[in-house]
Amino acid sequence: MTNLIEPDTAGEHRFPVTNNLSYMYQLYCSYILLFRNTDACADFMSAGILQQGLQMLVRSHYRPVAGWYEVCGDKIESVYDDQTFNDPPFSKQELDIEFDELAKHVNDSNETLLVPDAPAGLISKETRKDLPMFLVKATYLSSNKGMALGVKYHHSLFDGASFWPFMNNWAYVCKTIVDGQGAPSSSDTVDIPFPPVFGFPDLEGTQQEEDVQTPKQFAHPEYELVPPENCFKEFQACGDTMKETRMRIEVAEQHEIRASAKIAGVSFISMLSALLWKEVNRLRLVAKPGVGSERSLYTCTVNPRAALGLPANLCASPVLNSAVTRSVAEIAQFETNDLAVLVNQTIDQCNSSEYMRSSIRFLLAHRAHELDDERNGRMPDKKLMLVYICPAAVKCTVSSSRTFPIYHTDFGFGSPAYVRPPYLPFDGCWRIWPTPESAAGVAPGSAVVKEAPIEIYLTQPEYIDPAESPLISRFLV
Repeated sequence: MTNLIEPDTAGEHRFPVTNNLSYMYQLYCSYILLFRNTDACADFMSAGILQQGLQMLVRSHYRPVAGWYEVCGDKIESVYDDQTFNDPPFSKQELDIEFDELAKHVNDSNETLLVPDAPAGLISKETRKDLPMFLVKATYLSSNKGMALGVKYHHSLFDGASFWPFMNNWAYVCKTIVDGQGAPSSSDTVDIPFPPVFGFPDLEGTQQEEDVQTPKQFAHPEYELVPPENCFKEFQACGDTMKETRMRIEVAEQHEIRASAKIAGVSFISMLSALLWKEVNRLRLVAKPGVGSERSLYTCTVNPRAALGLPANLCASPVLNSAVTRSVAEIAQFETNDLAVLVNQTIDQCNSSEYMRSSIRFLLAHRAHELDDERNGRMPDKKLMLVYICPAAVKCTVSSSRTFPIYHTDFGFGSPAYVRPPYLPFDGCWRIWPTPESAAGVAPGSAVVKEAPIEIYLTQPEYIDPAESPLISRFLV
């Protein structure tokens, strides 16, 4: 773990942000949290307390969030000052609508209405001072029956594993103020339950000496490089209209899946992924028989902190991917247990520091190509630093947030009624998400996530009807 770079001038601190894995994540992520004013509190989720708590938090514990980016050749650094703060933008609005209508806007992921505007996220010499790390938009109801909190963060600084503790810390500071336990001045140290650490290590230095001499080679289908002119197209729907399907898996149904996973000797996520990957391919093959020989790609996002020896509370975006590919017809015909074993092997390889270092070598080697393409005008429509998008007839890109303390975000008025991940209109996006029950009876400031129902948000072409699947139809909301 490297320390923060010493100040060049009094009060100034800087550390590398994108000379590492988060180089890929120059974009913004957003969420919407819905709160119901059950007790009819007059000062319910007041903007003054939210803004005061946020300012205290970032100035005391998350100073890079109140900083700015600096482009230094091929590297990008986060710069912050002990005396000068670039506090997160905070806006608010009031709507004269009923709570149920607000809830529908949240459920529909109406980001235009409920989430703050932000630039594209690509860091350059021209935009570095204009890119806030975190933005907030508070939407209140004239009736005071509830509110929505729209947040947006720059992905180079946070991943899910570091963002939700940040949100919990913000909520904890606000709850301390609401509960009358004293409102410390902004110059005082604010106690929080999940203190972060900063200072991303030089990942090139994580390679062991023998690995540098004779590095083991791995295939990395998850990071196949596409031509610059097709980069952004791979994010789009390839001419198909996308729709989102929401599923809910109850605890008893999870137990059934866990029992099957135990028989196969795999994890719960591996068995769940195998069940859905097989079924999605079967549905696609029924709708378009001609795609049987084309490629089906399963990709999972992995938190590599443990494998790389990084602190669990590192505030950064070190997420890596792992993938496996077969033909659409092969996946549709696989025995479920065999497919679960294949998925499990794909996920397990990310527990190997050797595989992690191989991923790092691959990404660093191709970073130069991307920078060269950008600087020489071969990517004129580029909006973010992500060219590692693999073309495939069927994509299943899985990210799991089910163990994050998302519903523990109590600002002093109870847990959110609902937290909406962003709608992503990209073929094959699966997001495994917790439910409000995951925080029931859990004290604020705790990281414990109770056994509870989970939700899955699945994006597929409109011509695929999930209700035609006996498996998926069981879970449809």
